[in-house]
Amino acid sequence: MAVQKDRVRFNVGGKIFETTATTLAIAGRESYFGAMFDENWDLQINPAGEHFIDRNPDCFSILLDLLRTGELYIPPSLPEKLLYREALFYGLMDHVRSAKWGQFDGNRLQPSKSVTGRAPGDGTAIRASSDGGCCVAHGSMVHIYDWMLEEHPPINLDYQRVNDAGWVGPVDPTGLVISTCERLGRGQGGMGLFNSTTGELRYKFNVTHDGVAKSYTAGALSFSDDCKLFSSCKGRSNEYGIGVWDQTTGQQVDFFYEPQGWSLGDADKLQWLNGSNCLLVATLFPRKDNCYISLLDFRSKSMVWSWSDMWSPVNSDDRRVRDAIAMEENSSICVVNEFEDLGFMDLRRDAGSVRWSSRSRLMKGKMPDEPCYPKLALHDGQLFSSMNDCISVFCGSDWVLTSRLRRSFGGSICDFSIGGDRLFALHSEENVFDIWETPPPPIV
Repeated sequence: MAVQKDRVRFNVGGKIFETTATTLAIAGRESYFGAMFDENWDLQINPAGEHFIDRNPDCFSILLDLLRTGELYIPPSLPEKLLYREALFYGLMDHVRSAKWGQFDGNRLQPSKSVTGRAPGDGTAIRASSDGGCCVAHGSMVHIYDWMLEEHPPINLDYQRVNDAGWVGPVDPTGLVISTCERLGRGQGGMGLFNSTTGELRYKFNVTHDGVAKSYTAGALSFSDDCKLFSSCKGRSNEYGIGVWDQTTGQQVDFFYEPQGWSLGDADKLQWLNGSNCLLVATLFPRKDNCYISLLDFRSKSMVWSWSDMWSPVNSDDRRVRDAIAMEENSSICVVNEFEDLGFMDLRRDAGSVRWSSRSRLMKGKMPDEPCYPKLALHDGQLFSSMNDCISVFCGSDWVLTSRLRRSFGGSICDFSIGGDRLFALHSEENVFDIWETPPPPIV
């Protein structure tokens, strides 16, 4: 990158700064300073000799020092949120995040902050966004927090119980999909796409049968890289199965109807598999007496792999599957029971048996009076499993337990989510959730 060593002079809010083109080029093409360079990364000379910016000079000084050194120092007298807003203006948020916390690593995570929600009851789900924010669902309410952990206006679903929520992603960073239960006799329920900043409903995702839009209950959600939205559905007509919609238009594009004797409309977990272009669908205990896990291929309209514990020769209570997650690189599915025993199924075998491992067990005997069943997540080649007030981290080809994340405040963990290089853990008491971050590497 051929960059001239010209000095650049700024007048920011009446205060003079001088730097070099080399330092400004570090900000990147998409930043405020990127517009000062031509396509060859040569600095375009300002005839006035000075660039005036009507912004906060104290924040500019900190951000300029960040470009020079790679370090972020925020003096106690300066509100962090003010600096973050200025960083957004200059397009330097990625630099701020890199200096504030390092690349996500479950074995190096440290607690950063705990947030107590304002909900009258317990939270049911937490979902991390790709930029480090999150949303918390409870009852008919969804509370939304941006990456600075500022709370936006909550979304009230008018007494419709929230089943799941999910962020649309890079195509629409503010888009939040919420699935709800149908209210009998009210013709409501289903799914909607909301603006997470304002709470505005953009459009609803309808299910049609014989050309007529039907009311339905939407359950678990999943998103594909080609802007498809998947949801488990059940209604009063023939709307039982997995629906597919175009995220950008809201139009229904497909529907996988529930086969006889199988349970898709009640699914607790959906996971899109990019490598195989299939959808993992899992209906878990205690939603149903038996667990059902399958892979659906919408191209061939077929169930290409399936498993149920009712086929197992031994069906004891301590083997009831509480969560499941597909691991494409290993061609396997990991499941977990209420004792945090991990089990593995080989996707290369039809209806294969579960290979259980008890190395992760944290407790034996009876569960607490108000248990929070284990949840699973896979991120950057690491496997995470929650149990009571702890999250276990597993690594390597044999998924060895390498560390545990534990906070005593807030009771048992009812859900957790990873996104934006953060881990969010939602506790069962008063909607308390913790934020875990990886500290930045030391500056040499």
